[in-house]
Amino acid sequence: MPTMRLHKFLAVCGVCSRRRAEEYILAGRVSVNGQKVRIMGSSVDPETDAVLFDGTPLEEPRSHVTIALHKPKGYVTSCRHPGDKIVLDLIEIDRRVYPIGRLDKDSTGLVLLTDDGQLHLALSHPSFDHEKEYRVRVRRPAPDRDLERLAHGVVLDGKKTRPAYIERVSDKEFVIILKEGRNRQIRRMVQSVENEVTSLHRLRVGPVALGELPEGRWRYLTEDENRALRKSAASPRKTAPPPQAP
Repeated sequence: MPTMRLHKFLAVCGVCSRRRAEEYILAGRVSVNGQKVRIMGSSVDPETDAVLFDGTPLEEPRSHVTIALHKPKGYVTSCRHPGDKIVLDLIEIDRRVYPIGRLDKDSTGLVLLTDDGQLHLALSHPSFDHEKEYRVRVRRPAPDRDLERLAHGVVLDGKKTRPAYIERVSDKEFVIILKEGRNRQIRRMVQSVENEVTSLHRLRVGPVALGELPEGRWRYLTEDENRALRKSAASPRKTAPPPQAP
């Protein structure tokens, strides 16, 4: 992000006018990255520099917002779907946000939503090589050979899925990390080894984890999460597959 003059940053954050900000800087009331700044004309990067006024962290007002939602079962990841409950019904916010990608109606877990069109496009594009982590429960015990097949890739619609990381949790449960997002991919992959998904829960999207967020609740991404997500969206596609495990 472009740098900004420190006195302007204080004004943008609502601390004071630019002229008064200069007085505060000269008085040593402003620190940047742990160091007091008394030099006029200093610049900061609002995305990476930690600016404090009288010991209180300052943040530039967000021009865009990105939020994390814990989607319950039965909600459609869409802005409009007549006859169904949609994820936007769960969010009370004064901005119009849009889901990034999809999580099918019967699945639960993390959904990201944003009002930033460019970020939405970057994260939704097939070339965005980010990880998505899920906890999967299946109807019948899954032998090692089936998990190995899923990890190495199975053919769906004439095209083999990319290698995936899989870690067993129990005889009927495992964690899978994908780097692609075909329609109902995990359910169809499990069907290809003659089993059935009974529970599908998304734990993570890229650098953002669901954590302890209660079902049906949402939160704003932290500054660290926002930075990491935007950095990953701007990164070129990686060609190396994730590690494989039975």
